[in-house]
Amino acid sequence: MAKIAFILLCHRDPESIVRQAEGLTAAGDCVAIHFDARASATDFARIEAGLRGNPGVTFARRRVRCGWGEWSLVRATLHAVEAALAAFPNATHLYMVSGDCRPIKSAAHAHAFLDARDMDHIESFDFFASDWIKTGMKEDRLVYRHFVNERRWPRLFYGLLEAQRKLGLERRIPTDIDVMIGSQWWCLRRRTVERILDFVRARRDVMRFFATTWIPDETFFQTLVRHLVPRTEIDGRTLTFLMFTDYGMPATFYDDHYDLLVSQDFLFARKISSEATELKTRLAALWTSDRTDFDVAGDGRRLFAFLTARGREGRRFAPRFWELSASLGRDRRIVVLVCKKYHVAKRLAQALRDHDVMPAFDYVFDEADAPMPDLGGIGSTVEKRHRHRRAFLGQLLRATESDRLAFCLDPSRIDLIEDLHRDRATIRTVLIDCDYDEAYLEGHAGRIGLIGEGTPRSTVERLMPTLAQDFASETTRIREADLPGIHRISQRAAPAANARALAQALDIDAETAQALARTPYLFDD
Repeated sequence: MAKIAFILLCHRDPESIVRQAEGLTAAGDCVAIHFDARASATDFARIEAGLRGNPGVTFARRRVRCGWGEWSLVRATLHAVEAALAAFPNATHLYMVSGDCRPIKSAAHAHAFLDARDMDHIESFDFFASDWIKTGMKEDRLVYRHFVNERRWPRLFYGLLEAQRKLGLERRIPTDIDVMIGSQWWCLRRRTVERILDFVRARRDVMRFFATTWIPDETFFQTLVRHLVPRTEIDGRTLTFLMFTDYGMPATFYDDHYDLLVSQDFLFARKISSEATELKTRLAALWTSDRTDFDVAGDGRRLFAFLTARGREGRRFAPRFWELSASLGRDRRIVVLVCKKYHVAKRLAQALRDHDVMPAFDYVFDEADAPMPDLGGIGSTVEKRHRHRRAFLGQLLRATESDRLAFCLDPSRIDLIEDLHRDRATIRTVLIDCDYDEAYLEGHAGRIGLIGEGTPRSTVERLMPTLAQDFASETTRIREADLPGIHRISQRAAPAANARALAQALDIDAETAQALARTPYLFDD
C-alpha cells in the first residue's frame, strides 16, 4: 500500500505547521520539513518542540535561506528529500506541499489512487515549444546566469542581465538534456527520487547550470524526471489543485470553499487562507476519514472565473482584492518610513534590505518608477496604487512572500497612513526629521514647479520660509494625529537615540538597530 512522505516547505506560522504535520501523519504517512532559514530560530524551535516525539516527522539536515525565483528553493527541497528518504525507508511516494496546501480527499482515497497508477505525477512541458510561460522572460531564464534575487535587488538583477546581453555572454544548455517546465507541486515515486539524487551526485555540470537559472523550481525536477523516466510512466498533471486570478496571482480559498474543493479531481489544494480555520479543520478531518465516495465535478476553474468576472463581493471568493476596503490581515506588519528628503528614506530602506530586516520599497506611492515586482495592472500607475492602496500592499506582501514590509512615503500623504490604521494589520510609522537648508528648499521648489530659472530672487526669498513651514506642518500633523505606533528619528539626535526608536518600530535587536542608525551618510545631502 502507498505510504506518502510529504516534503513540506514552509516559512511562517509555526503553530499552523505543527497542526498541518500532525494532520498529515495521523493517517500513517510521514513528513519531512524544511523551515526557511530566513525565519526566526525561535519559530523553528516551536515547530521542533511541537512535533517532538512524532515518529512520522523529520527535518531537513540544513535550513536554507530561501528566496523566490532562486536556486535556494530547489536546494531546500533536495535537503528535505534526502531527509525523507533516510528517515522513512517504507515511503513509496514523495509529495511536495507548502504550508498553504491542504488535502481535499481522504488518505484512503489518496493511497488507493497512487496504488492504482504506477506513475510519477508532475507537469513537464517542453520549455521552448510549449506556451506554459505566458508573459515575461523565457529563453533568458536559461541562457544567461542569474546571481541575485530579482525581487530584492531588481535593478541589479536586470542590470546584470542587460550587461550579459550586451557582452554576448550566452551559455550553452547541457546538450544531453531537454529542459522542461511546469508546476513545482509534484508527487514522485521513491525510485524516481532516488534516481534524481544519483543523477545530482554524478552530474555536477547540470547542477551548476540550474543553480544560476531563474525560477529553477519550475524546471529542475521537471527536466530530470523527463530525462530519467520513460514518458509512459509520467502523468503530466499535478495532483495539487490551484488557480490563478486575472492578475497572475494564486487564488486563495476560504471557509465556504469546502464543497468546491472536495469536488475537484485532485488530492490537495493551495492556497488555503491563513484565516480559513474552519476549512482547515474540516479538511483535516476529511484526510483521516475512511471516505472514498467522492463525486468529482472538476469545474472549479470555470466556476471561479464565472463568478469573479461578475464582480461578486463577500466571503464566497473573498473580497475582490482591488477593493479599497481590502484587508491586509491582522498578522501583517507594515512600516512606513516618512521623510520629505527622499534620498534619506531610500538609504534607510536600502539598509533594511542589506541587513535582511524586512522587504523594503522606495516611494511606491509617490514615484511612478519606484522599483518593485511586476504586479500587473494594479501597480501600473501611482494613481492605481493609491486607489487600491491596501490591495496593492497585499500584492507586495505576497510577491515578497513575507508577513511584513516597509515603504517610503512623503509626509503629505497622511490620508494613506490614516487609512492603513483602519486595517487589522499592525502599522508602525517612522518619522525621519531632517534639516532643510536654503539650497535644498530651493531645489525642492524647482522640482515641484513652484519656481523656475526666471523667478525673481525676491520672490524666491519670500517663498522659502513658507515652504519650510509647510514641511514642518506636514510632520506635525502626523505626530498630532493620535495614531498608535509613531516613532521618530532625527538628524540632530545621537545614533543611540535613533537606534532605540528603530528597535521599537521594527522589533529588532539592539545590534541591528545600531547598525541601521549608523548607516553611512544617512542624512547627508
